[in-house]
Amino acid sequence: MSKDKDFDELDSNNDGYLTKEEFKKGNKPSGIEKEKLNWFLRLITLGDRFDIRDFWDRLKKSIVEFIILVFGVTVSFGIEQQGGESDNRADGIENLVNLREEIDKMITYTDAYIEQIDWVTEMYKKQYQKWDIDNDSIFIEFMEDENDPDENYFFSPMGMYPNRDPFDPTRVSFDAIKLDGTFRLLPKEVGLKITNIYDGTELKYLIENTGEKEERYVNQFKDRVANKWVSDLRWVDLDYNEFWIENRKYIQQDKFIKYNLYKRIDLWEWSIKEQLQLYRASLIEGTEMLDSVVAVRDSEIEFIWWVLNPK
Repeated sequence: MSKDKDFDELDSNNDGYLTKEEFKKGNKPSGIEKEKLNWFLRLITLGDRFDIRDFWDRLKKSIVEFIILVFGVTVSFGIEQQGGESDNRADGIENLVNLREEIDKMITYTDAYIEQIDWVTEMYKKQYQKWDIDNDSIFIEFMEDENDPDENYFFSPMGMYPNRDPFDPTRVSFDAIKLDGTFRLLPKEVGLKITNIYDGTELKYLIENTGEKEERYVNQFKDRVANKWVSDLRWVDLDYNEFWIENRKYIQQDKFIKYNLYKRIDLWEWSIKEQLQLYRASLIEGTEMLDSVVAVRDSEIEFIWWVLNPK
């Protein structure tokens, strides 16, 4: 019996019974034989006959199954993606807070470095100004002994001349997050400012001036001592105050060392000091920008994986 014909259709006389003729009529296969179809219908026909109603039923079923499959995959992928983005957003905000804390440490470090440069510059300016005075103690300075206020600590500034302290602020947080997508949470101008703080010209000049340039003056001083003083003097030991007292007239006549000192003071006073102040101002501006971004992110409400009321 054809599945497309129900009992009422076969019971032509509506007597509630099927005669042999009615049953044979209903049992006839429906549809068109495959051999009588064109090439396209033969291509899409399953079995020996083509039935248009059967074809549409199968087509609708296939479409529904396809839509359910695509919808399921899309929703699954969307949930996974939104969940990943939510995790990344939370990690990104935490990274911004860590970055803000690191820049605070950089400000503290820069303040301490400015204080050190001011002290060192003044000490060596005083040394330069009294270079030609006829006094055996011109290369000796003193300060109060921290352990005994009634005593003074005597030292030679030129004995400490080879010491250097290149500017080198921490950058651990920045290096850790600059490639992980955190900067996508920052407005363009804030991202540029933070990048400039860590990789900009202000920092590069500071590193160069307190590094390579200052090292050049120190190496010139050490070479002069090793190649000339050692040959001309009876003994050389820069750590002993007696050396600077005993040989002060000889050292006063060494114009190369005096000029070297002048150039190093000039580097501190007219380059490094100004660059430190500019860099500190950039650090302060960077913290203010980061504070505003973190405040906005904290004010947002995350419902499941969607950010509500973003600013």
